[in-house]
Amino acid sequence: MTLLEVIKKTGDFFDAKGIQNGRLNAEHLVGSALKLKRMQLYLQFERTLSDEELDRIRQMAKRRGQREPLQHIVGEVDFHGLKLKVDRRALIPRPETERLVEILIERCADPVPARVLDLGTGGGAIALALAAAWTSAAFTAVDLSEEALALARENAAAAGHGDRVNFICSDWFAQVEPAARFDLVVANPPYLTSEETAESEPEVRAHEPALALTAGEGGMAALAAIIRAAPDFLAPGGLVALETGIGHHAALLKLAAESGFKRSESLKDLTGRDRFLLAWV
Repeated sequence: MTLLEVIKKTGDFFDAKGIQNGRLNAEHLVGSALKLKRMQLYLQFERTLSDEELDRIRQMAKRRGQREPLQHIVGEVDFHGLKLKVDRRALIPRPETERLVEILIERCADPVPARVLDLGTGGGAIALALAAAWTSAAFTAVDLSEEALALARENAAAAGHGDRVNFICSDWFAQVEPAARFDLVVANPPYLTSEETAESEPEVRAHEPALALTAGEGGMAALAAIIRAAPDFLAPGGLVALETGIGHHAALLKLAAESGFKRSESLKDLTGRDRFLLAWV
C-alpha cells in the first residue's frame, strides 16, 4: 500500500469510530509512526510502505480506534514552542491553557515576575512555558499527584529547565512555605462537575486523571480554595491567574473582591467564552 492509501484508509477507520477530524488524526498518527512531519507526508504520498511500517501503523491505529488519546499514542504534544511528554499521569495540555500562557507573557512583560508559583502543575506545561519566556524568574510548581510531578520533572529536564523549577507535592498551598511571596500565582485547576466529566469524550473520561478534571461545588471548589488563600502568598501588587469553567465568572469575581483582591477581570478564550480570571492584590 502507498502512504496516501494508508492515510485514507486510517482516516476512514477513525471516522467510522466516531473520532472527530479522522483524516487529521490519521496524518498525525502515520507521521509519528514513520517519524515524518505532516509536510513530509505530502511529499511521499506515492511511497510504498514496508510490512514493518504497516504493522506499526496498524497497532497505533487500533489504540486510537479504541479512543485512546492521540497524544498518548504519539507520546508528546507541542505546547507554546515546547515538545512535552504526555501520558496517563497528567492532563493533556489544551489550547486554552496555551492561551493563558500567552496572556501572561503579554500582560507581565514589564516587569517580568521574579517569583512564580504554578499550582496543579500536572506535566509542567505552564511552568515550563513561562520559564522559557522568563529566563530570570524563579519557579515553584506543585501538584498533589507524585506521578504527575515525576512527569513534570522529566519534561523540565528535557526542556533544560530542571534546575529552575522547584517541584513540591502539595494540596494547593498546603506545603508551600508560608513566608513565600510570589509575584504570580497561576493555575489550571479542575473545574468540571462530575456530570460534565461523565458526559465528556471517551478520550477524556477514560484516559485522563479525574483528579485533574473534576471539582465539587459545581466545579468551583478548587478555584474558590485558590482564590481565598492566594492573597497570603502574593507580594504587593501580585497577580493570580486562573483557567476556569465558562459559567463560573460572576461568582469568582465576587469571591475575589471578598477575599481582598483590589482588582479583577475576566478574559475570553479563543472561542469567545469567559475562560480566564486575573486578580491583583
